[in-house]
Amino acid sequence: MASHHKNGAIRMTDHNVELAYRNLLEVFGERDPRKRAQAISEIYAEDVTFADPDEVVVGWTELGAKAQGLLDGAPGFVFTPVGDVRVIQNLAMLSWHFGPEGAPPVVGGTDICIIENGLITHLYTALDPMPTTGPEA
Repeated sequence: MASHHKNGAIRMTDHNVELAYRNLLEVFGERDPRKRAQAISEIYAEDVTFADPDEVVVGWTELGAKAQGLLDGAPGFVFTPVGDVRVIQNLAMLSWHFGPEGAPPVVGGTDICIIENGLITHLYTALDPMPTTGPEA
């Protein structure tokens, strides 16, 4: 019985890792609205809550609009995963960089996903402090 539980935990962990990557690359990194909408319907609960330092949005439509606005404001920028997805039970975290393809990142952060019944129900984005240039104030 213990091995069944362990295998179930491994399968759940793999699914949570997949959700974290899909969130970053197929939703926030996807410029095609149709492909993004398909991914949203597959990986998030319909009433998903997304929070970043700017705002909180709820639901598939608002989440899609948030991703579209972010991408529209940064033409030529791409998301790049940094390190591995970290999973603790129903929480998955994936760090990332965002910037022009082939250039140093402009911003970095970590997406924190809360997963229930195989879908992301809550998504939080924490931005990394970026190094400042020039003299200290």
